[in-house]
Amino acid sequence: MQDRGGRATVTGTHLPEARDSIAANPSKHGTHDPEEAPHGNDVGPAPRPADVRRGTVTAAALLAGYTADVIVGDPRRWHPVAGFGSAALTLERAMYAPTRRRGAVVVAILVTLPALGAELLARGRLGRGVVLAMLTWAALGGRSLRREALNVSDLVAREELDRARGALRALCGRDAAELDSTALCRAAVESLAENSSDAIVGALLWGALAGPAGVAAYRASNTLDAMLGHRSERYADFGWAAARLDDAMSWPAARLTAALACLAAPLVGGSPRAAAATARGDGRAHPSPNAGPVEAAFAGALGLSLGGPLAYDGKRESRPRLGHGRAPGVADVHRAASLSRIVGAAAAALCALAAAGLPHAFPAALSPTKKSV
Repeated sequence: MQDRGGRATVTGTHLPEARDSIAANPSKHGTHDPEEAPHGNDVGPAPRPADVRRGTVTAAALLAGYTADVIVGDPRRWHPVAGFGSAALTLERAMYAPTRRRGAVVVAILVTLPALGAELLARGRLGRGVVLAMLTWAALGGRSLRREALNVSDLVAREELDRARGALRALCGRDAAELDSTALCRAAVESLAENSSDAIVGALLWGALAGPAGVAAYRASNTLDAMLGHRSERYADFGWAAARLDDAMSWPAARLTAALACLAAPLVGGSPRAAAATARGDGRAHPSPNAGPVEAAFAGALGLSLGGPLAYDGKRESRPRLGHGRAPGVADVHRAASLSRIVGAAAAALCALAAAGLPHAFPAALSPTKKSV
C-alpha cells in the first residue's frame, strides 16, 4: 500500500441531472405567418431507453461497490490490484530503459490493457453492472485506509511508538524511524486526506464518467504512479509518464474531494468558509498539484496545521505549512477518519446521481434542436 511522496495506494496489498431543453412554440407568441407555423413541439431528442438503463445500472453498481468496501473492505485473497502490480513489475523488468519514451510505452500498455479487459468483461455474460460493481469494490480502499490510520493513532495513544512507526508503512512511504507522536499523527491525517481522493473519490468519479474501463484505467494509473513515479535515479525519466498521467487523472477527483471536505467541515467541528480559504490559499504551495488542495482542505476543516519537515529514503525536505491551527493529535486522527468517511459517502451519492443523469443530459445538450419547416 505504500506510495511515493508519502501517499499510500490503499488497495489491499499494501453532474446534477439536466433536463431536456424544449424549444419555444412559435404559435404561443402569436405567430401568424403560415410558413413559420410549427407542425408540432420543437424538442430536443429524448434519451434512448437503453441509455437510461445504462445510467441506472452504472449508478447502482457504483453504490454496490462502495457499500461492499464499507462493509467488507478489500478482498483478502486474489486481489486484482496485487495481480496487476506483479504483472507491471514483470513488464518493467523486461522493458526498462532510463528514458521517458520507454516509460511512456510501458505505462500505455499497462493502462490500456486493463481498461480494454474491463470493457470486454462488461460486454460478456456477467454484464456491465456486475463487472462495474466488482471493479469498484476492488479499486476502493476507504475501509482499509481508515483502519490503518486508526491503528497508528491507537498505538500512539498507548505510547507504543515503535509499533506505530512500523504501522505507518501501510499508509505512506516517508521515513518513520525518528517520528514522534505528533509527527506520526500528522502523517496519518495527511495520508487520510490524500487517499480520500486517491483511494475513494477517484475510482467513483471515473466509474461514473467511463464505467468499468474508467475504473480500471484510473486504478492502473494510480498504482503505476506508486510503483514508478519516484524521483530516484532509476525512475527519474522512466517514471515520468506514470507520474504525469496520474496527476492528470487525479486532478478532478482532488478538486471534488477538497470541495466535499469543505462542505462537510461542520460535521467535524469546522467551518466551510475557513476550510475553503485554507484550500485556496495554502493548497497551491504544496509540491503536488492534487495532494495540496486536499490536505489543505482537511487542515482547514479540522482546524489543524499540516505540512512541515519529513524525509524519504534518507532525503530530508520541508513541506509548506497547510492551515493555521494546532498540531494533530490522536483525537484528530479519528476526526480525520470521520471526515474521510463522510467525503466518501457524499462522493458515492453524487457520482451515482451523475451517472444516472448523464443519459438525460447529453442527448439534449449535444444534439441540435429540430427546426420547424
